[in-house]
Amino acid sequence: MTTVIEVKNLTKRYRDTLAADDVSFSIEKDTIYGLLGRNGAGKTTVMSILTAQNFATSGEVRIFGENPYENAHVLSRMCFVRESQKYPDDATPRHAFRIARLFYPHWDQELADQLIDEFQVPMKKTIKKLSRGQLSAVGVVIGLASRAEITFFDEPYLGLDAVARQIFYDRLLEDYSRHPRTIILSSHLIDEVSNLLERVIVIDKGRIIMDEETDAVRGRAANIVGDTAAVDAFVAGREVIHRESLGRVSSVTILGELTAEDLSLLTRAGLDVAPVSLQQLIVRTTQHAGRTAGDAERAASDIDEGALR
Repeated sequence: MTTVIEVKNLTKRYRDTLAADDVSFSIEKDTIYGLLGRNGAGKTTVMSILTAQNFATSGEVRIFGENPYENAHVLSRMCFVRESQKYPDDATPRHAFRIARLFYPHWDQELADQLIDEFQVPMKKTIKKLSRGQLSAVGVVIGLASRAEITFFDEPYLGLDAVARQIFYDRLLEDYSRHPRTIILSSHLIDEVSNLLERVIVIDKGRIIMDEETDAVRGRAANIVGDTAAVDAFVAGREVIHRESLGRVSSVTILGELTAEDLSLLTRAGLDVAPVSLQQLIVRTTQHAGRTAGDAERAASDIDEGALR
């Protein structure tokens, strides 16, 4: 595989806020990535730095082996569809598409016209008067029709209804299969986009907590459900990332693939096992990471207090 983005020790600080904390990862050519995490986790900050719309406090970014800042050769090969994209007050979608056609060398007008029709984009209405969904549709059209070698979608479907979101997913896959390129999709609707993603990068509080192929991630966890005593006996010594109890019944999410012996033990113990969706796994992993970090901070605080006594 060919690496098109290389990030090393990237840090971004806003006064007292650490938006990106020593982040390192690589992005391969012709792959669909999910950049996932909670709101405020640092996803948009990272994408803004990669597309030279923000500056890192420290660290190194290379796109196609080059620094992207003030580099027209690199920037013309990327498209960043962001949730808060700004346009001139009098701009219409027609203006936005005309400018995009001039900027992106691989722009496909036929695809743009198809998408404009499917999303029912009002071409003559000023962008500032568009609904949230219509504004998202403008971004989706530009992101797909640009056919840029690297395309970033930052929550591209805000305001789109379920039908419009499905159109986006379908057209993205259709065009990607005909014209492979690198796509980085930031989303909080993880289950909806999970079938699109070939690899996931999960960022939490500015740090990467997961960077794996999607198929490998899906088998990383399982929900064990049944009598609390039996569940506790089975999960003893395993990494538990979530627990819920109601009366004498517990549901516990554990990390690690289950072996044939594990499945046999579960059957003998009368316990049920259920797969964990990608969204559940990421949510539980993020919560677990937060609790683990909190425990470490409290332990460090206890040590500091003890040293002062």
